[in-house]
Amino acid sequence: MSRLRKLVLAATATAAAPALGQSCPPPLDEALRLVLLTTPDMTSSKARLQLFERSSTQTPWRPLSTGEPVMVGKMGLAWGFTFLRYKREGEPEKVEGDKRTPAGFFKLGPSFGFTARKLRGHIKVEKGKTVCVEDPASPLYNTITTRSELAPGTKADNMRDTSLFRNGLFVAYPSERQSKRGSCIFIHVWKTPDTKTSGCIALPEPRVKALQAFSAPGAVIGILPETAAERFSGCLPASSEAPK
Repeated sequence: MSRLRKLVLAATATAAAPALGQSCPPPLDEALRLVLLTTPDMTSSKARLQLFERSSTQTPWRPLSTGEPVMVGKMGLAWGFTFLRYKREGEPEKVEGDKRTPAGFFKLGPSFGFTARKLRGHIKVEKGKTVCVEDPASPLYNTITTRSELAPGTKADNMRDTSLFRNGLFVAYPSERQSKRGSCIFIHVWKTPDTKTSGCIALPEPRVKALQAFSAPGAVIGILPETAAERFSGCLPASSEAPK
């Protein structure tokens, strides 16, 4: 098994369901660094992102940045596979190809880019080699790997083919290939401030690089509509900028 495959498989291991009565879901319950992304509702493609940290799981979150604009999926958000218990009637569930960004809390996996960086687990994206697997028929579904490890005909995103991936981060979204719950969710460079994504998170390149450094010691990303914030009462920072 290649180093790339080991890194991403480890990052995307399915999170255990929260114990009954537990106030905060994993992986948020143990997180000390948080990238919080909020949208006005499940249909919006415009979001705000803010960074927080805390010294222990028993202390309050402390803001490290002001809110900044980011873009998400063309169709907005949909609840990720491991967060369906928080879904309300009429809210969508994340599936492959729906152009929605998964809602929930997920670990941030390895950073990547066209050049090497001295960050833990950083993946150098190489032309004709580095791919992310979008084919539910493949056991490597929702992982970054090399083209040589895939069976012929496997659908995979050639990551060097777009300049938007010149710097980015893999969101360790714990999908399920049997039910085609979505794959290859990235934080990457945006094309323009108003360009929607196919389900990823896009922002200016300097901010992507800053997130790579922020997440290197370990961080969790929260992706939520403001309308669902009360479902995680006591788990979120006391104050954060509302999306505009």
